[in-house]
Amino acid sequence: MPIAESELILNKDGSIYHLNLLPDHLSETIITVGDPERVPSVSQHFDSIETKIHKREFVTHVGYYKGKRITVISTGMGTDNIDILMNELDALVNVDLVTREPRPLEERISLRIVRVGTSGSLQADIPVGSMLASEHAVGLDSLMQFYPLVETGLEVEVATGIQQALQLPYRPYCVRGSDLLREQLGFDMVKGNTLTCPGFYGPQGRVLRLDLRLPTLIQEFQQFRHQSAEGEFRLTNFEMETAGYYALGRMLGHEVLSLNAIVANRATGEFAANSDQVVNDLIQKTLDRL
Repeated sequence: MPIAESELILNKDGSIYHLNLLPDHLSETIITVGDPERVPSVSQHFDSIETKIHKREFVTHVGYYKGKRITVISTGMGTDNIDILMNELDALVNVDLVTREPRPLEERISLRIVRVGTSGSLQADIPVGSMLASEHAVGLDSLMQFYPLVETGLEVEVATGIQQALQLPYRPYCVRGSDLLREQLGFDMVKGNTLTCPGFYGPQGRVLRLDLRLPTLIQEFQQFRHQSAEGEFRLTNFEMETAGYYALGRMLGHEVLSLNAIVANRATGEFAANSDQVVNDLIQKTLDRL
């Protein structure tokens, strides 16, 4: 059945609604960044740039790095934007935009999507300046209340444990990212479990003029442990998008990895004086390994 115009919205030029992209704008490998101004920080390394597109917070550059075609896209902040990004990227490769028919299962394309972003460490032994590859992500946001995500036994146990530790009225979700991409890109990085928060201040335990409902929030994050046959699970860092990427990537059939430049350490109160350099080093390493 064709997808209705109200569900799959296209612009007058046939591009997909929010991203403003056509299928030809996508390479098999996509780098995503949160900040639109970080897109040129990636594409400045390209040998050549064939396309630049900008709509809202979604800035896209398409070009070549050492002969490999790469698309880099900014997303803005939060899993609400990742919901838009992942669904529209998938539609570009797995829906015929002319007939509006999804491609047959045997013809579906799996993208390689790598988030390169900043993050704060929760643990004193993960210092500022570190590069961290997210093995699992735990989402405190509500996005998966609207999708039929299937989690493994370990993922359910971890999410339930965090719900109990934080006294939450809902169960978070927990998802493992791409082992394939982590082995290729993050083999020598810190391996971590990333907490995705639905905000920057209260949800990450920051207090300016508003008190927290749970005053010990940061301590609960830092102290959480889950023991299983796979070893000890602890939360290593937090940010605002990774869990959305991993959950939607699993359901849509794409390989997704989150690489994090650690620019703050909440256990020690430090912030990297050279945060831009930390991010640029991660960008360069990611490009070289892709």
